[in-house]
Amino acid sequence: MNVSLIQSQEEIVLTEPPGPPAVFHVHGVSKIYRMGEVEVHALRGVDLDLYSGELVVLLGASGSGKSTLLNILGGLDVPTSGEVYYLDHKLTGATEEDLTRFRREHVGFVFQFYNLIPSLTALENVSLVTEIAERPLDPGEALQLVELGERMHHFPAQLSGGEQQRVAIARAVAKRPDVLLCDEPTGSLDYATGKIVLEVLARVNRELGTTTAIITHNAAIAGMADRVIGMSSGRILEVKHNRQKISPAEFAW
Repeated sequence: MNVSLIQSQEEIVLTEPPGPPAVFHVHGVSKIYRMGEVEVHALRGVDLDLYSGELVVLLGASGSGKSTLLNILGGLDVPTSGEVYYLDHKLTGATEEDLTRFRREHVGFVFQFYNLIPSLTALENVSLVTEIAERPLDPGEALQLVELGERMHHFPAQLSGGEQQRVAIARAVAKRPDVLLCDEPTGSLDYATGKIVLEVLARVNRELGTTTAIITHNAAIAGMADRVIGMSSGRILEVKHNRQKISPAEFAW
């Protein structure tokens, strides 16, 4: 590790070269939901940085706060306290109009349920996003990326669950988002189909360099990540780095 020396008349200070800038910087974020007189603490003082091009898995049981954290990162929700930055833009305190612009220009979402329009083909579902994006992928190219080039003219009812989820991924990445946020993307899929979807997400991260966060309760998925963020009761309990990532094709659960 390269270390530089800065010497003054009174002291010598060791400084390390700066690391990559954080895409997201989360500091002291808490989220409290109030239902009548009852308070539910979904997040409790979370500190987290996400970096350009990395693939992160947020791992925890239901109720651990991972979905709430993902929604706050994506501008779908706001914290009760704390600060969230996307690059040099402060998201906390931003107007709804600013958050809408942030989501449209920078973030792609993949959810457990596909939310495709049944009366439109796969190609038309993806085209809806590219028509409003500034620098989109060609819709057909996006479907090729998820290995659905031969199915692009099929309607959702003519596709399997895994194929519909891959259309949803193509729709999310077609606008070339800087960040891809995935909420239990394999939660409604069987084992074999889930692995195919995870392989697609890994390919998108690798080939497009999209910063990718995947939340899951399935510990077997952790091997595909650069970092694994373990959550419980609204807190980050541990952060693990994978020195060597595992291909989703090798997963077993």
